[in-house]
Amino acid sequence: MKLMKTEEAVGHVLCHDITQIIRGVTKAPVFRKGHIIQPEDVPVLLSVGKDHIYIWENNENMLHEDEAAEILRDLCMSEHMHATEPKEGKIELIADSDGLLLIDVERLRAVNALGDMMIATRASGFVVKKGDKLCGTRVIPLIIEKERMERAKEVVGDKPLLRLLPLKSKKVGVVTTGNEVFYGRIEDTFTPVIVQKLHEFGGCEMTEHVVLNDDHEKITAAVLDMLSKGCDMVLCSGGMSVDPDDRTPLAIKNTGANIVSYGSPVLPGAMFLVSYMPDGRPVCGLPGCVMYAKRTIFDLLLPYLVTDTPITKEQLAGLGHGGLCLNCKVCHFPNCGFGKGV
Repeated sequence: MKLMKTEEAVGHVLCHDITQIIRGVTKAPVFRKGHIIQPEDVPVLLSVGKDHIYIWENNENMLHEDEAAEILRDLCMSEHMHATEPKEGKIELIADSDGLLLIDVERLRAVNALGDMMIATRASGFVVKKGDKLCGTRVIPLIIEKERMERAKEVVGDKPLLRLLPLKSKKVGVVTTGNEVFYGRIEDTFTPVIVQKLHEFGGCEMTEHVVLNDDHEKITAAVLDMLSKGCDMVLCSGGMSVDPDDRTPLAIKNTGANIVSYGSPVLPGAMFLVSYMPDGRPVCGLPGCVMYAKRTIFDLLLPYLVTDTPITKEQLAGLGHGGLCLNCKVCHFPNCGFGKGV
């Protein structure tokens, strides 16, 4: 770039947008990069505080902010999202469908640590809606060395930083357990909560349901029966504590499922169990808190279950940071800190 007095810049090409800010009225470019400055433009430029102006000088070792932002865009973008046009060196990615947004946080930090460039994203691991903003990118200076952007490419590698996994229609079986419900001593208030949460994901519905006592053999048989009838996952409610009469964990184990974890560092939700059958279909045990607490471990992990994204021990361990729900009187989830440990 070359810095010139505005009065002497007529005929030269702007190398960046010129923004006009009028409080409560507008914040928009009055001239775009690439504009050839005309005599009548000079008073306008002076009115927005531009006594001097940068004009573009070609330099094969440097990139303009918009060109650099496009590189950052390409490092982030994958399927099911699109990018906005560069504006003042900024580009945003927008969701093309409802889905689970996943960010490679480690590589994202590595790019942002390089300096003079930035990528800001939504929190990883949460569902977004079609049309939602996913991230924004820009470089800080008006121009940046090509070598710096090549370094960013090296840090990121071949895989994009963002993934958006569309939600899938799931047939869900629900096994409601507990002598108190089975014998009619209390009303089943657990199953309606599960159905409501499934409805948050559009195409998911409960296609099989049975109420059983605490006989672990009957629970095992019910889970296997639902899977044989084509359920994509089975959720068992109740019987998840360490009390002698609570036999659901044993019942799930006896199905032949591989138990990833019985227990999670999340409150509410410490007694959650997640397992997978040999064919990959999940079988989960839901603790009682899912019935009465507004948001629990189930809300954090259900998006993974409905997008066929495997839940791992390492992932569960990481939920401890940010895994304490504050039980706010007015719940703003997911626009809160629950599940957003960094």
